[in-house]
Amino acid sequence: MAASVQSHMDVLIVGGGMITHDQILPSIYHLQRLGLVGAIRVVALNSAPLRTLAEAPQLSEAFPGQHFEPLPSLDTPPETMFPDLYKDAIAALPPHQLVVVAVPDHLHYPVIREALAHDQHVLAVKPLVLKHAQAVEIEHVAHDRGLFVGVEYHKRFDRRSLEARRQYRAGRLGEFRCGEAKLIEPYYYRHSNFQNWFTKENSDPFTYIGCHYVDLVYFITGLRPVEVSVRGVEGRFPNGNVGYLWSSGQVVWENGAILSVTNGLGYPDEGPGTNDQGLCLFCEGPDCGAYLHHDDQYRGCSYGYVDRKAGAMFRYVSPDYFRLVPWEGEGFKPVGYGYDSIEALLGAAMRVNAAAEGLSGDEAIRRRRQVIEEIDRRGILATPANSSINELVTEAARLSIAHDGKHVAIDYAPSPRVRWREG
Repeated sequence: MAASVQSHMDVLIVGGGMITHDQILPSIYHLQRLGLVGAIRVVALNSAPLRTLAEAPQLSEAFPGQHFEPLPSLDTPPETMFPDLYKDAIAALPPHQLVVVAVPDHLHYPVIREALAHDQHVLAVKPLVLKHAQAVEIEHVAHDRGLFVGVEYHKRFDRRSLEARRQYRAGRLGEFRCGEAKLIEPYYYRHSNFQNWFTKENSDPFTYIGCHYVDLVYFITGLRPVEVSVRGVEGRFPNGNVGYLWSSGQVVWENGAILSVTNGLGYPDEGPGTNDQGLCLFCEGPDCGAYLHHDDQYRGCSYGYVDRKAGAMFRYVSPDYFRLVPWEGEGFKPVGYGYDSIEALLGAAMRVNAAAEGLSGDEAIRRRRQVIEEIDRRGILATPANSSINELVTEAARLSIAHDGKHVAIDYAPSPRVRWREG
């Protein structure tokens, strides 16, 4: 990251769950010790997940002496809920800091709007929101205020994806015609906080994790999706809540190509991969076939342990997404595309601020907009302006899965919308 940008930025993380523990907080901790992040606060619905974060051995070992401010405080009874505390936490921030939105899918929109209303930049876990109109609204509000909004599609920063984008757009992989993607998360997700929110009315596996690969095909090829169909398989969580625990989707692209997408919460906890995921695109050249194949859960490393700290005694190890490794400083540092994504998004927000340094009013907003528009055009970081095809697909998928896989079309003219496919 360039040293000439704004010296540091305060960060408020809204949500203290799995993704905050596994990727977001350790990334922000490392950026703090590099001098790029100032104060770190984490706000949650209650104190229970904050205590888990504060006492996490992995984080204490990797980041000795570093802490976050918990909201509510750790001595608050865990059964006491604070549904609006995030609003107070956002309001207390100085303008133009960073709010990280790491709450369940259906809660993204109100948190993002609250952050923008208080002149804060936003880093949101995927998908941004569940409705295309909401994404457009967020884009316009952020543009009016000169605020950066980035979506954390970290697979974009996998070197495999960046290489594929370069080679496909150079014409070396031909034209995508038919393919398949899958991402099956571990069975133990059903015993986590997922069982409290991952219900039929809120989300489904295609929306939650299939969106990674829909975005990736768009990122690599530049093709836009024009039709979506998703069937779900219902099941009960341990607490009795009903959700879609499996899904099978089909996405048709503007050149007629077809992508099948298989998702679920059911990879064996004792399995070697911790999940099962990958992407395969079959393509055509002038007079030949071509293809792209990414086996994403297996990166060539397999360890047999003497203990079960990894969940099993044998695991495929993927250092490419996120790992804490030795470095020249104290503790451990994060490496992988999960960290690279967080670093790049925070760095983008800092560049936006730096562009208006010493300025105020309309001129400051104009300078910040210039940087945001360049980020939008470059298309590496996902923003509401350059990746809202994802919200169209999500909206279509949620409509389809609620109607047993009925096909939903996506129109782009005269204005983007989803509708039932005719015939």
